[in-house]
Amino acid sequence: MNAPHPTETAGSPVARRRILEARDVSKRFVKRLDLAGKIARRLGSSIREETVHAVDGVSLSVGEGEVLGLVGESGCGKSTFGRMVAGILPPSEGTLSFDGKPIWNGGRVTARETALAVQMIFQDPFASLDPRMRVQDIVGEAPVVHGMVPRKEIGDYVAEVMLRVGLDPDFRRRYPHQFSGGQRQRIGIARALAVKPRFLVCDEAIAALDVSIQAQVINLFMDLRADLDLTYLFISHDLSVVEHIADRVVIMYLGRVVEIATTEDIFDDPNHPYTQALLSEVPRIELRRRDYQPVKGEIPSPLDPPSGCHFHPRCPHATERCRAERPALREIAPGRLSACHLND
Repeated sequence: MNAPHPTETAGSPVARRRILEARDVSKRFVKRLDLAGKIARRLGSSIREETVHAVDGVSLSVGEGEVLGLVGESGCGKSTFGRMVAGILPPSEGTLSFDGKPIWNGGRVTARETALAVQMIFQDPFASLDPRMRVQDIVGEAPVVHGMVPRKEIGDYVAEVMLRVGLDPDFRRRYPHQFSGGQRQRIGIARALAVKPRFLVCDEAIAALDVSIQAQVINLFMDLRADLDLTYLFISHDLSVVEHIADRVVIMYLGRVVEIATTEDIFDDPNHPYTQALLSEVPRIELRRRDYQPVKGEIPSPLDPPSGCHFHPRCPHATERCRAERPALREIAPGRLSACHLND
């Protein structure tokens, strides 16, 4: 019998119906030795292959219609995890399933329906768009290729999608460089919506935008969620944005999930020392006279992650057990999980 999923509890918000499930998902990137490296090793050099442990045993669920915020410092693996969910990168270990069907099977996306149902919106609204293609082709290419819209009707279809994301359809013959950063991000959103997805992976989707434009795009995401019954995995390092948009929050550190809870619980009563350290950096009006201190120390390299709890070199409460034993992600309250030995 399989071990119970760590979020399978009656008190969990995802108990309503899980649409995405990740079980013990890991991703490693291996840098192989070139010819010179192989010769050097034969001659007695200590050079070896390098392995980046980008994602390390992540398990979580996303409920239908939910916005799940995924938060962590740069390099913690959150974007890599999002790419695996979106069918861009295959996992090295573990399973990912969407609506009960596996996303990956032997390094290949299993079904066209799943691939279309999960779409990704990228951080850089310029690099993610082909500068040689007009907006009509960027947005309309996938629906035509997958037989969702006849080619002769694609102009009207693209105009409809552009209107939905707040763009003037008269501009569909223009190229990406003729738009502002906020407009280019809306083009990326339109491209994702064009294949009628059910699940959007938003990878730092507003990080490259001006603050005033960020608010507009966040409001657009919330309107689309209500109108189209969308589910989001919202990846961000900006806790203030996540607090505004997410129903639940997942905190990642160096490839591992350290805490999962509702947004209210995370911001009112963080459990894990890393979550507490992250939230202590968030400026708040009621704490305006306080001196803010960053999380002490530097994030370790994923090439050589620490033993035991990955956070122990920076944790003020670390013990010998933390250095030797990896803490399990377990339930500490209904619908709330944390991976910290202090909970014992």
